[in-house]
Amino acid sequence: MRHRLFYLLPDISSATQARNELLINCIERRHIHFLANGSLPPELPEANFLQRTDVVRGAEVGLMVGAALGLAFGLWLVYFPFEASSFKPAVVLLVTAFGTVFGGWAASMVAAAIPNSRLKAFFPDIEAGKILLIADVPSRRITEIEAILAKHAEFQFKGEDSHIPTFP
Repeated sequence: MRHRLFYLLPDISSATQARNELLINCIERRHIHFLANGSLPPELPEANFLQRTDVVRGAEVGLMVGAALGLAFGLWLVYFPFEASSFKPAVVLLVTAFGTVFGGWAASMVAAAIPNSRLKAFFPDIEAGKILLIADVPSRRITEIEAILAKHAEFQFKGEDSHIPTFP
């Protein structure tokens, strides 16, 4: 299980230094990301699409709403005068499945255009020119990594998020 740590860094050199500290302490490059207002040098990996947008949260909400609406519509179809009475359970299941898939797809497409709501608090600082470090660290090493990064006064710890996916 991993936790996501957030640090605000004042400039590119601090971001490079933070990346080096994390790499030296065995945090893989694929778990280190940066978000900035402008472009970053190639050695600083930028936050990916899933981290920058609300597509995951949108898909979750869409799946739930789509399943509920699909189930409601399926039940309505069953109680509506329908000729083939032996297919009623299948109709409910098929309409619920369609509602779930369609709701998840539609909501994720909408959410792809929305900035990540979990990063909303950082946007004023990013607009002011600071760089956000997003590091996914193993749960057992949180205090160790925080202590290492705390040695640098210019690294501002801005919080932790434990609700991140376990996959890369």
